Amino acid sequence: MPQKKRQHFSVSWRQVLNEQGEIDSEQLSDRQQFTEKTLKNFYESMVLIRAIDEKALNLQRTGRIGTYASIQGQEAIQAGAAAALRPSDWFFPAFRATGLSVLRGTSIKTIYQYWSGDERGSVVPEDINDFPVSIPVGTHIPHAVGAAWAAKYKKDPIAVLTTFGDGATSKGDFHEGLNFAGVFKLPVAFVCQNNQWAISVPLSRQTASATIAQKAIAYGFEGIQVDGNDVLAVYLAVKEALEKARRGEGPTLIECLSYRLNDHTTADDASRYRTEEEVAAWRKKDPVLRLKTHIEKYFAWSPSDENALREEVDRRIAEAVTAFETAAPLNPLDMFDTLFENLSPELLRQRNTLENRLKENSTD
Repeated sequence: MPQKKRQHFSVSWRQVLNEQGEIDSEQLSDRQQFTEKTLKNFYESMVLIRAIDEKALNLQRTGRIGTYASIQGQEAIQAGAAAALRPSDWFFPAFRATGLSVLRGTSIKTIYQYWSGDERGSVVPEDINDFPVSIPVGTHIPHAVGAAWAAKYKKDPIAVLTTFGDGATSKGDFHEGLNFAGVFKLPVAFVCQNNQWAISVPLSRQTASATIAQKAIAYGFEGIQVDGNDVLAVYLAVKEALEKARRGEGPTLIECLSYRLNDHTTADDASRYRTEEEVAAWRKKDPVLRLKTHIEKYFAWSPSDENALREEVDRRIAEAVTAFETAAPLNPLDMFDTLFENLSPELLRQRNTLENRLKENSTD
């Protein structure tokens, strides 16, 4: 047998906007694509989704929604990826993608409904190509791959994007999905929001690999690392990956290095396994403040501009909360009526029992 040629692999790193709010011209060949309007739109998007997140935490602490998974610290990943997607593309979210869903068109009211346990929060509008949120870790990755396979089979010139955390890369779903996507050269971008912690398990206990991005190499396609607190780097990386996918050139794994500034969920206490010094160090890399520093310096973003933005964001969120809390309650019978086309005798008996009790209570 002929001797195989030795292969060499590497993982690239991308950062455009550094921690001091300065753009690295060597990393950006076309500075003009990031106009004043574009940069301010990115900033406004990140301020909005952080405020939505902060309100959700307040709603949970006052008993108005259930357990909630904060996205604070990961706004740049979601704003950058949302801007790179086209409406015709498909998005498969894990549970920590609230901001991306909102920027794709899901209403803030729907987000709060979802986290309150109201199943109407899982209903995606017909004109938005998003799937409902996946709570089981990693199980949505094969779903995204399946959609990409369907798109390729139908010769539909779209791309699929899915997001997940570093913990998902320890699941079989991740490896099966990437292997399938690589073998069939599918139009999908995998975006790992590497926030360093899978609940209380640090990245060092998730993998012995130097990077998560390099895992793509084993499956025959490119893996890259980007600064996940740099919205410009994320946007460029995701945009290029989606364009490559639409051209039929296969998948990409993008590892976005960031940090989960809050607890894993509101049911967690991260102070039991993380140090204050670690969290403080990452707060200095805050993606929202980083971009704000840049537009203040180069585009005269003023305190009055900031106040106007905050007032508009507060107004939108207040309206959403009012709409969420004044929505008519669900009919408990819906749990049966939307379960099967034809109920089994036992389920029919249960439905009739519940219906009779509801009628009795309404007459008391």
